[in-house]
Amino acid sequence: MVSKEVVKHMAQLCKLEFSDEELDNFTEEFSKIVEYVAQLTEIDTEGVEPTYNISQKIQPLREDVIRESLSREEVLKNAPEEQYGYFKLPSVIE
Repeated sequence: MVSKEVVKHMAQLCKLEFSDEELDNFTEEFSKIVEYVAQLTEIDTEGVEPTYNISQKIQPLREDVIRESLSREEVLKNAPEEQYGYFKLPSVIE
């Protein structure tokens, strides 16, 4: 069983806020997920080839095609802020 404190801590790390009711629901759901994963770890996979991708399809590649595009100046006209010829974005890391 995962504790509410663990879920609160994970929520803080993810910059999420939950009401008390949401916290109860997430704690219950997360506990179920952890229990299910624990069951999966008990399955004997000896002799089973690892699967990295369930789809066997191979995406065909195509040749690149060079076409007319917007100039740097035209693109930067849409930028709310620009620095050194690039879009300037607000910092997302504290």
